[in-house]
Amino acid sequence: MRHEIRPLWPSPPRIAGPALTIRTGKHDNLMFHASIYLARPGDVIVVEAGDDEMAVAGGNVCAIAQNNGVAGLVVDGVIRDVVESREHGFPVFGRGVSPIPAKRVGDGGMNVQIRCGGVVVNPGDVVVADEEGIVVIPRARAEEVLEKAQAKVAADSKLSLDDWMRRHRSAVEAALKTKGYRL
Repeated sequence: MRHEIRPLWPSPPRIAGPALTIRTGKHDNLMFHASIYLARPGDVIVVEAGDDEMAVAGGNVCAIAQNNGVAGLVVDGVIRDVVESREHGFPVFGRGVSPIPAKRVGDGGMNVQIRCGGVVVNPGDVVVADEEGIVVIPRARAEEVLEKAQAKVAADSKLSLDDWMRRHRSAVEAALKTKGYRL
């Protein structure tokens, strides 16, 4: 996702889980409120908010989501009561904070294709988020991506920093050579 969607408190735990997707209308949060009761343990609630003026979520609904096993919340919009979410250890990612709560008016949808942070998110896609960013993996490619990630971690763990630095320098020198430069 685009860098504008970021952790709303420092150093949140990494989360990963299937997306429960929500779309809200302008100044609305009804579908988000419904989602905290329908989410399955491990779900990441991902919200395409109708605006960034009014908060989709606050501390109490985030606490309910956490108590129901939700892994975290990703909002292309704003929330409020960030201190409460931080104190409870509930990971929240979004554009920012607003003290003004949205209303439960019902414009929106649940478990529908959304766009969050410039990325299309479908229900069940795998969402991985931490302080460095948010990645969405299409459900159909989840196993393939996991296998590649595990292989990369295994390969990287066999390299010492000195080995990595030698390989890195060699790769930089080779790339520079193709452009007519040298170190």
